[in-house]
Amino acid sequence: MDSPFWNPKTETLPREQLRALQLAKLRRTATWAAERSPHYRRTFAAAGFSPDQLRTFDDLQRIPFLTREAWMASQEAHPPFGELPVTGTAGAVRLHTTSGTSGRTPLRALDSRKDWAWSAEMWCYALWGAGVRAHDTGYVAFGYGSFIGFWGLHNGLEKIGALTIPGGAQTTTTRVRQILDFDVTVVASTPTYALRMAQEAEALGLDLKGSKVHTVILSGEPAGSIPETKALIEAAWGAKAYDTAGMTEVSTISMFEPADQPGGCHVIEDHFIEQVVDPATGEELPYGEQGERVCTSFGRGTIPLLRYRTADLVVKVPHTASNSGRTWDLYAGGILGRVDDMKLVRGTNVYPRAVEGIVRTYPHVEEFQLRIVREGIRDEIYLRVEPAADLSEAEWDGMAARIGTDLADAHEGLRFIVERAATGELPRFELKAKRLVDLRPAAPAPVLA
Repeated sequence: MDSPFWNPKTETLPREQLRALQLAKLRRTATWAAERSPHYRRTFAAAGFSPDQLRTFDDLQRIPFLTREAWMASQEAHPPFGELPVTGTAGAVRLHTTSGTSGRTPLRALDSRKDWAWSAEMWCYALWGAGVRAHDTGYVAFGYGSFIGFWGLHNGLEKIGALTIPGGAQTTTTRVRQILDFDVTVVASTPTYALRMAQEAEALGLDLKGSKVHTVILSGEPAGSIPETKALIEAAWGAKAYDTAGMTEVSTISMFEPADQPGGCHVIEDHFIEQVVDPATGEELPYGEQGERVCTSFGRGTIPLLRYRTADLVVKVPHTASNSGRTWDLYAGGILGRVDDMKLVRGTNVYPRAVEGIVRTYPHVEEFQLRIVREGIRDEIYLRVEPAADLSEAEWDGMAARIGTDLADAHEGLRFIVERAATGELPRFELKAKRLVDLRPAAPAPVLA
């Protein structure tokens, strides 16, 4: 296994051959879904689509979109799993759910033994691309619940041959000590929790930079590709950090950051088709334009995923943006946020990722939270910052003023009210961080005549 790629035969395919491979897999997946999934039989018929219409790659547009709302509605109408699966629990070996950070009810997903083996292989693309090898020791800092999270990464580490340590049901202190005690070389966590572990190590007087950790695999939050956040993680750990992104809906990751770190993530295009569409019109966008990510997966047979609107914001760029040798396109900056993350405050768009990119340039910030409130007839946005405990009032005043100025400059002059939070006051997150709290009253429903 001395190849620089996990699967060089497909990772370096010329684009024309890659498109032909994707089209063949698309036909097979669409046919499978039409024959076995009640949901797809119904939606294909309603759209006037048949898999035999997939003659060229452009015919992908004929397939109707699948939305999270439709999936949840199917679960509610036909509990517990809805009509998307092609089989019941008798053919499945795994059950996982989404994290529940958005939507009414967590999505529930089934995987067969074959699906789950495929999920691990997708993680192998990312792990191998980041330089992880059989001689490594991997630590998975993740609570092993029903949320799919790093379950697939765990199996991917084992498949590569690395010694794999599950870090579930542990305190942060215990996890940090185990990472040092077991001579761990690869750590997997969310970006937020990687910073949390570094803070804990510093408080305990433990030297993470002097440990054997050389690689931190990040997933679960857009922050993994925010340069400022990644720089903090790499400085705190003395290791290289690599972004990945996936979702429960496909059971695994569909993109990863290669070793040359071009500022984006390769889409695993021999197993996925990823499109970028205008969130309002659904029309596909060209390279370089920000839009909503739409995912088609070829690997999960139990729940086929065709043209799934993820609500992730992305910008696709050609494969030539990376020097890795792969011919797969990339998402510049990874996942940029969520279509529904944007908040309108006094006519100005506010994105949590953009705020984090500014706040993380200040090394004395331990944690932060955005709060939007309605005060009279005016919306106000507060940034609550928990600084390092030893920061003096004078130092805090200067830093708060600079943060406020930087945020206003980046948001058309919008004033952010910067407040100091007490040490330990703000919530810490092991899984997906939720740092934006919108306390404004919901808009009244329209009155129908």
